[in-house]
Amino acid sequence: MEAINVIPIAFLFLYNKLFSFLKSTSKTEKHTVITIGTFDGVHIGHQKIIQRLVAVGKEKNLEPTILTFFPHPRMVLQKDANIKLINTIDEKKDILVNFGLDSLIIKKFTQDFSRLTAKEFVEDVLVKELKAKHIIIGYDHHFGRNRAANIEDLKAFGKIYGFEVEEITAQDINDVAVSSTKIRNALLKGDIKTANVYLGYNFLLTGHIVRGKGLGRTINFPTANLQLLESYKLVPKQGVYIVKTKYQDKTYYGMMNIGTNPTVNGNKQTIEIHFFDLNQSLYDERLQIEILKRLRDEEKFESIETLKKQLYLDQQNALSFIKNNA
Repeated sequence: MEAINVIPIAFLFLYNKLFSFLKSTSKTEKHTVITIGTFDGVHIGHQKIIQRLVAVGKEKNLEPTILTFFPHPRMVLQKDANIKLINTIDEKKDILVNFGLDSLIIKKFTQDFSRLTAKEFVEDVLVKELKAKHIIIGYDHHFGRNRAANIEDLKAFGKIYGFEVEEITAQDINDVAVSSTKIRNALLKGDIKTANVYLGYNFLLTGHIVRGKGLGRTINFPTANLQLLESYKLVPKQGVYIVKTKYQDKTYYGMMNIGTNPTVNGNKQTIEIHFFDLNQSLYDERLQIEILKRLRDEEKFESIETLKKQLYLDQQNALSFIKNNA
């Protein structure tokens, strides 16, 4: 994926204003066409909306812009600290770049922000900050304090403030029978195939490589230990997966284990990747891992030798899949 300068998520918590992660400014300079939502996963349903957003931008010479929120509203309003998301902010940004999007605006979601009236939200955020001239939104969208306003209210505001509202109908939304919830459930079941189909791209895990116990090296399967960047990132079901990554402009394949390493009496979940043809030290490197296929559940083997035999079999199966699908 195209490289972008990474802005740490911690930066979001320093201010109560709008931020743009694809542009260097926090306030747009030209009129915009906007869609609003959490867009967790940026799945094929979201992509349909984004394609329309970009098309309208070209037709009307408007800047295509997504307005989203962080932390997730459930983290703030329901104190749901355990919610897991398909994408981190940085992953979402990387994905959206590929769709020709000009701006991803992340608004810090707070209790105070949630209390804005519909009029305040429209006037202060959509009109004054983002210069909205065209808004593309779902038929069932609600906004403002207590989510009291709906799309008809937004259309009424449009007549007052000079912007057009384009409604995404129930039929259009249902044409793509996919949702972020379905994708999360598939990942938690280890159903990577379904998740990737719904996403329209391979599910990602992003993190830094940290030092592990070095046990893999002793059995000729050295691993890179991935420490995720964000605690809210969803991790798929424990097991063994085929993966790939891009490092220094070259693609590398491998197999990844998510689990506790029960054969050696491990008790803490780790994410370890054995790359087939990447032998250099990766400590402290930031890697984005794409998950291609699930091979099997994690198992506790009766001996290290039995584990090694299974790892060789996993490697053969992975290499066969890569040869036939790469």
